[in-house]
Amino acid sequence: MSITLSNQGQDRPELQKAIEEIVESGFLGVQLRVNDEQGEWVGSAGARELGGSAKPPTNGHFRIGSSTKNFIATAVLMLVAEGRIGLDAPADDYLPEFGLDRRITVRMLLQHTSGIFNHTGELYEDGTFVPGIPMPYGSTGKEWVDNRFKTHRPEELVRLALSKSPRFEPGTDWSYSNTNYVLARLLIEKVTDHAFAEELQRLILGPLAMTGTVAPGISPEIPEPHSHSYYRHEDAGQEKTVDITRQNPSWVAAGGDMISTTQDLHTYFSALMGGKLLPAGLLAEMRTPEAKIGYGLGVFAQDAGPDCGTLFHHNGAQGGSVALMYSTPDGSKTLIAGLNCVDDADLSIATAFQNAQQRLVNAVFCAEQADPTQPTH
Repeated sequence: MSITLSNQGQDRPELQKAIEEIVESGFLGVQLRVNDEQGEWVGSAGARELGGSAKPPTNGHFRIGSSTKNFIATAVLMLVAEGRIGLDAPADDYLPEFGLDRRITVRMLLQHTSGIFNHTGELYEDGTFVPGIPMPYGSTGKEWVDNRFKTHRPEELVRLALSKSPRFEPGTDWSYSNTNYVLARLLIEKVTDHAFAEELQRLILGPLAMTGTVAPGISPEIPEPHSHSYYRHEDAGQEKTVDITRQNPSWVAAGGDMISTTQDLHTYFSALMGGKLLPAGLLAEMRTPEAKIGYGLGVFAQDAGPDCGTLFHHNGAQGGSVALMYSTPDGSKTLIAGLNCVDDADLSIATAFQNAQQRLVNAVFCAEQADPTQPTH
């Protein structure tokens, strides 16, 4: 595949090389935006769609997957600052209709320490997988593709999760659960009496003049311009590749349904990390990691080593679309990327994704570039 690149501002050959290598590793296309002491660099590599020669638009919209969780957490904490939500209050106080364990606090939802079953399925330490609703990965991939325009109500997802045994007692462990964030968004809607999209506009998008970000709800549409995402699966013994750019994201709901651009994600994450959205005390709460994985309230805290420093991030993947969102603690340096690929039930792209992610982090944040195939701590 030929690789096309574009950039504005200064020449950054190391960034050009990094996105070339990402495409060579198996991704269809990449758009990258870096803001640092050298200014802003924007580039793209690869293709917008299978069989096409046009490169990904550098202002393209893409599904940001679990980066959505950071927006949800920020909105909750902004409502805490307004005195409308208690961070350590029982979530049941706000959502009594679900009969939640009274020990589960709002903080536990945001930090994934509630123990609530993940409605998209749970993989246990012994290798046992307990399915939830159909999703693109594992044994439910074809079922998900065939039903990708189906609407799932958030209450339905929560009730499914609560019908399963909790993973652990509230507050005793950590486990990533999309359902925590479905509950967090329902909580936002309950206390404000507004749809989440309206509160998102009031709290974040409007004040920051973010015009490319969408909370789509049940809409399968994605604004132009955009690259295309694909899903490969076997059907009646034949391998099929399906364009899944349009899909109803209500299956993951607030766990990962939002759409954005690299420009908007830079504007947002640099403002958040720079202290422009949350009071200092609540930003500190957000960035305080739990001990097991290093997850704060909707954000990962990572000590990337002496050559790279502390980074905050929340990346996401959603059916052939990937978002990378990294920042230094003061918001002065950010790495934002949108990647499109051919996905499949076996997550075949996962290793290439991990290496690509590390390659970019090294190129942007580290004084000395490390070998991206080596583990980082």
